Amino acid sequence: MPDPQQPWYTPGPPQQPVPGNPYASGDGAQQGFGTPLFGPPTPPPPTPRRRFGRGPVVAAVVALVLVIVAGGVYGLTDWGRDDPTKPVAKKSPGPSGSASPSGTPAAGAPKLSHIPTTKEVAAARKPGEASAWIADDTTDLPKQSNKVHDLWIVGDTAVQALYRKVTAYRLSDGAEVWSVTLPSAVCETPANPTPDGKVVVFRHERPDNERGNLCNQMQMIDLKTGKQGWHKKLDEPGDDSTFIVYSAISGDVLSVARGMVAITYRMSDGSKLYEIPRENKGKCVPDDVAGGASRLLVSSECMVAVERGKNYGQVRELDPRTGKVLWRYRMKTGWRFGGLISMDPVVFTIYNDKDIVSDWRITVLDPKGKHRVTFDARDKGFEQCAGTGAGGDIQPCWGASVDKGLIMLGGQNQAGAYDVKTGKFLWGIKDNRLRTLYALRAEGGTSMRIYEAAGPSTPGRTFLMGPRGAGTETEVVKHPAATAPWEYEMFSGHTAYVDGRLVLTPTSVSGDENHKPVREARMLSFAASP
Repeated sequence: MPDPQQPWYTPGPPQQPVPGNPYASGDGAQQGFGTPLFGPPTPPPPTPRRRFGRGPVVAAVVALVLVIVAGGVYGLTDWGRDDPTKPVAKKSPGPSGSASPSGTPAAGAPKLSHIPTTKEVAAARKPGEASAWIADDTTDLPKQSNKVHDLWIVGDTAVQALYRKVTAYRLSDGAEVWSVTLPSAVCETPANPTPDGKVVVFRHERPDNERGNLCNQMQMIDLKTGKQGWHKKLDEPGDDSTFIVYSAISGDVLSVARGMVAITYRMSDGSKLYEIPRENKGKCVPDDVAGGASRLLVSSECMVAVERGKNYGQVRELDPRTGKVLWRYRMKTGWRFGGLISMDPVVFTIYNDKDIVSDWRITVLDPKGKHRVTFDARDKGFEQCAGTGAGGDIQPCWGASVDKGLIMLGGQNQAGAYDVKTGKFLWGIKDNRLRTLYALRAEGGTSMRIYEAAGPSTPGRTFLMGPRGAGTETEVVKHPAATAPWEYEMFSGHTAYVDGRLVLTPTSVSGDENHKPVREARMLSFAASP
């Protein structure tokens, strides 16, 4: 059994080059796109895939035989509590093992013109593998990268917006329960719906995709039924700058930030409640919002000087219904709010305005907004929000979560746990195969349930890992080989874990049918075999 007191990082064996794969190197370096996912507000998509119509239907047996690959050895190493050798934090190149820029799939990834049905996947399932369903969507999309928006779990459905459609899929089998087609493309969604399953999506003003198309149409939708409610145009001051909009739902209150203006609305009818004020003589401008079951956080940039390094960030908690400031927390000069890891307790990243990629920390506040602890996770090789960095929506911070007293961080090659009260590093694991690890939730207060993303031709897996270290992990869901290529296409995508079921979706899909004959699945889900 590994000794948890040993160094947290134990180098694995050198990665051997994979013939024909330009992204596999002998030194085990990280591979990928070369830029963080959130340099721009949305993550860079995988190489565009064909989305128009269906390719030739291949016999199920032939199609699935192509994707069944023998499993390899999992190369995990573990970390202890004290680390005499601290790796240097470096800029993330983005997700690993991606399709090459030339448009050819990574080595081992077959060209896929047919997405198997759930029935075909079940027929190819091997003993011990998880049950799985796969959802396709043949909607014609523009020949561009189309963002796949926030993933909502409402009742027994998984709901998501893509282009002009909002669709609900049944969690048990992936069947489409309902869909709503809107007059124009969705451009913004909040991270969570109301407690009773209602949400407001934001769509463009016009149906075209030309520049200057404002994101100013609010549409309420009941996610339990698909029924549309009120519709309202953002017509408050600042409407002319509604190209980038951020939104959040706090109980029955919708908050919207854009163009240095933040306003709240009543979810029941869309009526305006109040404007979130600027502070410090108008120098602290609200720039983003985050919501939850009953809490509202507002981040601000305080522009007190011409030089950005002399400005600072601030976060406030407001009573969602009245707008009363419950507390405010100011960051150090030159530091800004990065991404929200947890609403309760409030845990978030901060970053240095002079180096937004590599100079960052994690801050924990107590229930009254007082500083509890700030710690540096870079000495273990972690990157801000799993390499997505700062920028875009502050909620959520990808690859990070808080559960049962643990701050759980994931990312390319590694996952680890910190104590939420002290910021002390507890334990962690590394994977020497360039895989992305997602911490799904804490188990028993000491262990984590981790999702390991798929490789180009090998499936992912879900396993339990705790402070006893690598070699003691327990595999709880063996993902089927038959869905590996489509699981791989969803790297760095949206994930949700509910009642023992893992749901995956991509972050974007392309409508470029001339790029190459590869189809992307719309949603994929796994559950342990009964």
